[in-house]
Amino acid sequence: MTQLHEDPAARAYQQTRIMHWNSLAATPPQWRWSGGYYHSRLNEIFSTLVPRGKNVLEIGCGHGDLLAALNPAKGVGIDFSPEMLSRARQMHPGLTFIEADAHALELKDPFDYIILSDLLNDLWDVQLVLENVRRWCSPHTRVIINSYSRLWEVPLAAASSLGLAKRNLYQNWLTVEDITQLLALAGFETIRTWPEVLMPVRFPLLDSLCNRYLVKLGLLRWMAVTHMIVARPQTAPVPAERAPLVSVIVPARNESGNVEAIFARTPEMGAGTELVFVEGNSTDDTFETIRQAVSAHPERRCSLFQQKGKGKGDAVRLGYEKASGDVLMILDADLTVPPEDLPRFYHALVSGQAEFVNGVRLVYPMEKEAMRFANLLGNKFFSLAFSWLLGQSVKDTLCGTKVLWKQDYLRIAANRQVFGDFDPFGDFDLLFGAARLNLKIIDLPVRYRERTYGTTNISRWKHGVLLLRMVLFAASKIKFI
Repeated sequence: MTQLHEDPAARAYQQTRIMHWNSLAATPPQWRWSGGYYHSRLNEIFSTLVPRGKNVLEIGCGHGDLLAALNPAKGVGIDFSPEMLSRARQMHPGLTFIEADAHALELKDPFDYIILSDLLNDLWDVQLVLENVRRWCSPHTRVIINSYSRLWEVPLAAASSLGLAKRNLYQNWLTVEDITQLLALAGFETIRTWPEVLMPVRFPLLDSLCNRYLVKLGLLRWMAVTHMIVARPQTAPVPAERAPLVSVIVPARNESGNVEAIFARTPEMGAGTELVFVEGNSTDDTFETIRQAVSAHPERRCSLFQQKGKGKGDAVRLGYEKASGDVLMILDADLTVPPEDLPRFYHALVSGQAEFVNGVRLVYPMEKEAMRFANLLGNKFFSLAFSWLLGQSVKDTLCGTKVLWKQDYLRIAANRQVFGDFDPFGDFDLLFGAARLNLKIIDLPVRYRERTYGTTNISRWKHGVLLLRMVLFAASKIKFI
């Protein structure tokens, strides 16, 4: 690949842009009444994607207002305009600003989040910049991009000619598909994309209606000013010599008849498998049965705890707290998801294909009594609602088997206050948290079996209403922000 400094056309392109941005920095913009609202809206959006107190790099930072709005523990802004950076240092003395060209960037440490806001359309070589960005990523880094929609090329040019918006030089006008392809070439995987900002100027009440709600719906989404893209670096598989310890959390209420089968059928995975039983105030002899089974199987790494709260979600959280493994799995004690399927979840995680593996019961045919028809319809509805809500495929929200890294669960738990603590199942707590952290969610189909012992603890109508409430609540925190 030709280096940028070796190409006269590229050098001229960059110099023209440096002069352009220097002039904008030195001259108070007359378009602040409109452009200021657009950028304040971007600040709100990015603030929901980047938790406070993270290490954040913004390339093309301008005055540094967006970077400052994210309240980073370590904030580094990169720009090639010395005049822009002079203003940025005056306005945000707590941040670090470096004058550099994104095409030839040299930094030391990786960042938690890397921001490229309205930058790609202005670059000479987008792929080269993204390849540079890849060098400053850890496996958990998230790259967040927003880029103008080409549909707004003519309106923005007209606004600029009327003095209602800042003047832009000739642009690339990349589509979302263009950007996702360039990300793939640079070693990234796109997690999700979505439209933002339908009305880029402030108009009381109407701007909020358009930008929080209407831009996410129907054909209006195609009229958005900008598109958001979240990507992660493609991850290499975990080496065999560093195989992690696996903790299988088994919440068990009135499941004494399944205990021995759990010991017999749960396979060893990774560096070893730990069974963490959480007994949930059973009315049968489940606790004593598990206690005896633990004593009878000294060859298995096991622990048993008794739940003090209520609900499966509370039991799972207790199991996570007590688990010592690097990988956390949930196995429902009813064994409707076969324990023999757990290695497939393990391999999806350690291969780097997923950061959150969600079991799906709705792909393969079920055994005839495995799920009642009303429950099936409810699951279908919630799968569609959640896939739309989270921006990733979630075909089955209530399959009990979910697998993730413990370090990611700890991050989810640290942000639990965002969604509250009223999920008795625990599934939505994990799904909402994973989506907010932009973890890569993968659906893994399983064959759902009939119960051979006991009855379900789920009430179709009571819990169905609760699920609907949770969807509406999460929509206000994730989709309609």
